Amino acid sequence: MSRGRRWLLLYAALLVASHVVAFLREPEPPRSLADSTARVPSFGADGPRGGEVDLAYHDRSGEGPPLVLLHGSPGSSFDFSRFLRGLDPERRIIVPDLPGFGASERDVPDYSVTAHARYVLALLDELEIERVHIVGFSMGGGVGIALSGLAPERVLSLSLVSALGVVELELFGDHELNRVVHGAQLAILRALPHIVPHFGAIDGRFLGVPYARNFYDTDQRPLRGILERFEAPMLVVHGELDFLVPPEAAREHFRIVPQSRLEMLRASHFFVFGEEGPAAGLIRAFVDSVDRGEATTRSTADPPRVEQAGVPFDPAHIPPFGGPALLVALILIALATFVSEDLTCIGAGLLVAQGRISLAAGIGACFVGIFVGDVLLYLLGRWLGRPALARAPLSWFVRPGAVEGAAAWFRERGGRVVFLARFVPGTRLPTYLAAGILAQPFLVFTAWFVLAGLLWTPLFVWFASWAGVEARETFGLFERWALPGVIGLAVLLLLLQRLVVPLFSARGRRLFLGRYRRLTRWEFWPPYVFYLPVVAWIAWLALRHRSLAVATAVNPGIPLGGLVGESKAEILRALDASRVAGFAEIPASASADERRARARAFLSERSFPVVLKPDVGERGDGVMILRDEESLDRALLETTVDAILQEHVAGCEYGLFYVRTPEEKRGRVFSITEKRLPVVVGDGRRTLEDLILSDDRAVAVADAYFEANAGRLADVPAAGEEVRIVELGTHCRGAIFLDGVHLSTPELEEAVHELSLSCEGFHFGRYDVIAESEAALRAGEFRVIELNGLTSEATHVYDPRHSLLHAYGVLFEQWRLAFEIAAANAARGARPATVGEVVRAVVHHRRR
Repeated sequence: MSRGRRWLLLYAALLVASHVVAFLREPEPPRSLADSTARVPSFGADGPRGGEVDLAYHDRSGEGPPLVLLHGSPGSSFDFSRFLRGLDPERRIIVPDLPGFGASERDVPDYSVTAHARYVLALLDELEIERVHIVGFSMGGGVGIALSGLAPERVLSLSLVSALGVVELELFGDHELNRVVHGAQLAILRALPHIVPHFGAIDGRFLGVPYARNFYDTDQRPLRGILERFEAPMLVVHGELDFLVPPEAAREHFRIVPQSRLEMLRASHFFVFGEEGPAAGLIRAFVDSVDRGEATTRSTADPPRVEQAGVPFDPAHIPPFGGPALLVALILIALATFVSEDLTCIGAGLLVAQGRISLAAGIGACFVGIFVGDVLLYLLGRWLGRPALARAPLSWFVRPGAVEGAAAWFRERGGRVVFLARFVPGTRLPTYLAAGILAQPFLVFTAWFVLAGLLWTPLFVWFASWAGVEARETFGLFERWALPGVIGLAVLLLLLQRLVVPLFSARGRRLFLGRYRRLTRWEFWPPYVFYLPVVAWIAWLALRHRSLAVATAVNPGIPLGGLVGESKAEILRALDASRVAGFAEIPASASADERRARARAFLSERSFPVVLKPDVGERGDGVMILRDEESLDRALLETTVDAILQEHVAGCEYGLFYVRTPEEKRGRVFSITEKRLPVVVGDGRRTLEDLILSDDRAVAVADAYFEANAGRLADVPAAGEEVRIVELGTHCRGAIFLDGVHLSTPELEEAVHELSLSCEGFHFGRYDVIAESEAALRAGEFRVIELNGLTSEATHVYDPRHSLLHAYGVLFEQWRLAFEIAAANAARGARPATVGEVVRAVVHHRRR
């Protein structure tokens, strides 16, 4: 078997395994403020498309005309979580998750700003709201403008915050050229999950198809006309340091809407994500002035401004790129050459003609992109060889005959073919593939290419800059996409978004450090990576015991032995009640009134706080600590699965892993885990977010801590104040797990053993318990909050002091015991589940 075929088979195996893991992996919950959902018609930019869409939204009650906040792309209602605090607390505020984002339906026919505007209007109809104030952030500004064009009579005012708008100041300033970039981005983000083995790591991530479709589907050209006709009051708030939407866009919006007011802040594009700051106050004051009838409309605007608004746009006013914006523009130009070298050079020339980049910068960016792309083509040909041309996917992009022709040309003229192909459209792809297939010397190939590129690229870019807009019409040449270009562009775009841009801020650099530590400290590895050797060991044990499903007999008293789908309530009822934290069942089938009645009955003998958790679940998913009746009522109303309400036991949490073979009269505590809830210490200067980012360990799981503390990240703890940053003893949520072997005593062993005997058919699993203190635990005094079976872990292995090999050794031993106990139980008459029962249980659990 050839080396190329071996690599191809390895890639195919990894791809299949990736799709299996991605299918089995639990989807991450969306970041959203949404507390309600409306069923609205499905729309395109031109009107209804048939069918309906679930539109999630947050509705904060209040008085007066509502304020509607529209998030950017990618984003969700969660983007306004801090910004909301600075707005009028008495005003009703509606924050939708636009279709494709947040908790709203992801798959819709049209993601354009006009379609989104129609969805917002449908939501207002559903809520029976006639007129509103609109606030649009970033891409949401385009939605707000489009909505104003569709239904101007329903818009009391429009506030554009870091908002895009007129197409002349978006990216390259030309709709068709911008669409090429957005189309390439869409194709890559759509293909990436299917062609790259990612094991679920990029499913539902920040940059996805809805984000790319949002830009690709949107036509910004009509937005200028809508703004020029807009009659109501308008406020424009923008950051002078915005490198995504240039400040000149805000100034142009201010110019063409004569009644508008402009506020430029010393801030970046994302100031709405941070402290509420002046922007929220500006919007609050502006909306109040509109309600009082004091704001300027087009009919009352100053005549000189009305006259200036009628002056046609002057392209000379388009600003040059600078700083981070220039770096981003040059990288985008280089990446765009992977899609079409000719059109990218034309686009770079147009940017030079507009004064947005220098001629040297445009030539340099194009040359670098062309050089990298063509070298990748050469390497692809050399690696795959001639037989790959007859098979997909290469056969989709290049004809074998074209490569054969290029090969004959090579044999006749040698390396000069590389030089000539640069000037003959349509010959580059087959020529450079042929160079690799024929194993032309790499240095010779590179030398001829550099010579050709140094002549062709400057001439083409210079000519495009000289010819201006006419160049696009004259040289509208699109080459076929090359597979390596698509893959390379996807990787580079991800690197740009996730690594390069964030590094321009201290926060971004700390988050980058956190990602690095998650990679280098194995306790933070995702389960689908960490468990690969364990899965292989389980497969070996299954072969050794001639059955995978036999493991489900490890605990005959628990359905499937505790593999998946077991009821927490049923297990807790089987234990000695004096050892169990009190709880009440809250079935999903009960009405809202019945749920509240059950909760009130439970609380009649207890006090807040209480814990609400799914009756079936793992890894802390859906667990909430509720501290008052308001939060309890809201949680009960939103719960869609069977749940249990449990008393909140004060003290320290521990994990006690117990094992007992059927032959043994006494079992043993296999593992003790001490669960610590991390704290940070305030200094009176830094916010809670800064304290988390500056902590050596917390920065590695900053995202989990940010989510757990979303409502108070901007708070500044007093000097010396200890702030607990997580409330649940779950490692994936940020709790610190330490080896508690030093806590083992005969009294503790006896207490755990006696408790385990009270649960008939229990041999193997982990108790999660609360004890008042270490001394109490050693004395065997604790309360059980959960008992997990087969798939529980000896979680002390996550102690940072333990090595990766130690962790695998413990988990291997744990699973060896599970199979041996299960086999012994089966030999005594316990019935293991069938493979079909296991599959059905797993599928049912994933659908919950």
